[in-house]
Formats: sequence, structure tokens, C-alpha cells
Amino acid sequence: MQPLIDNARTFGQRPEEFAKLAEGQSPQVLFITCSDSRVVPALITGARPGELFELRTAGNIVPPYASEHPTSEAATIEYAVEVLGVRDIVVCGHSHCGAVGALVRGDDLTAVPAVRDWLAHATPRPDGAAEDPEVAEGVQSHVLTQLLRLRSYPCVERKLAEGQLGLHAWYYEVHTGAVRTHRPQSDTFEAL
Repeated sequence: MQPLIDNARTFGQRPEEFAKLAEGQSPQVLFITCSDSRVVPALITGARPGELFELRTAGNIVPPYASEHPTSEAATIEYAVEVLGVRDIVVCGHSHCGAVGALVRGDDLTAVPAVRDWLAHATPRPDGAAEDPEVAEGVQSHVLTQLLRLRSYPCVERKLAEGQLGLHAWYYEVHTGAVRTHRPQSDTFEAL
């Protein structure tokens, strides 16, 4: 913890670098990814403060849209699309994902009921080989399911129909740093 505290103490000693951020934000991209500490969107994309709107959830899950019981995730997506006017949404899964790995393997999650119930939003169960530590196939199929789920959000559906929004599926390899994007034409994940 001490290195984090030390950095936080010196971080605010450069106010000239941050003054412009007080004027507001206008990110062009909503980046939805896993809460995993090895996945750092700003490092992956090179984004500076104010350039990327982030939504981090266990397993980069986009829950079903429900207006009668809105979720934090739905509120974040709606705010990004309607208020901030993002032009693109990236759903980025990653290798060695514990959440997707648990789904692929069918792990018993009774000891962590909140995790179990949250992961139930990931349906259908991702494809993939249970013995693959990277869970690459499982994560990639899961990312595409979450992208499909995003399309059911009214704000996303409308902006897509108006040609004002792009959706992107990414797969990040934590062990190499490589990023792959889904190419619908070939239905494969290829290097950016």
C-alpha cells in the first residue's frame, strides 16, 4: 500500500496538468472491461485523463436492461451514450479471466453467492475448454455475448440505428500485452 500512498501524495503536486479537467469531460469511447487488476484501460489504450469513460465489472458483464430496476451498469452506459455522446463502445475481455474461467469450468460458487448471482447475468454459459488457463475461447465468446446484450439497451439501439455509435469487441492477453479485435467478416479475433 505504501507505494500507492507515496504516489498519491505527489500526484496532485502538478496542478497545471490537471486544471483543464475541471472544465468537464468529453470522452469519445466507453470502455467496458473486467475489474481484474491486471487490466488497465488507460495503459492498454494510451488514453489520458478525460479521454476514456470506463465501466468495470466482474467479468465485464453487461447485465440485461431493465428500466424498472436499473443497475449501476445500465446507468453508466446510458450516461455515456446520452449525456457524454460517446461515439464508440468497446467491450474488452481478457485472458486468464477468473470470472469467465469459473463459468467455463462450471465452478461451485456457493461460498461467494454475490459473485455466483452476478455471473448468472453472463448467460449463455461461454464456450471454451475447461482446461485452458487462458480461457481464450470462453472469453471471446463471452465478449460477443455482452456486445449483443448492449444492443438491447434502448439508447444503444437508437444510436446504432442513427449511425452514431460503433460497437467493438476486444480481447486482451495479460501475459503478452497483445490486443485482438473481433472481425465480423471472418468471425475471428485478430491483432489490431
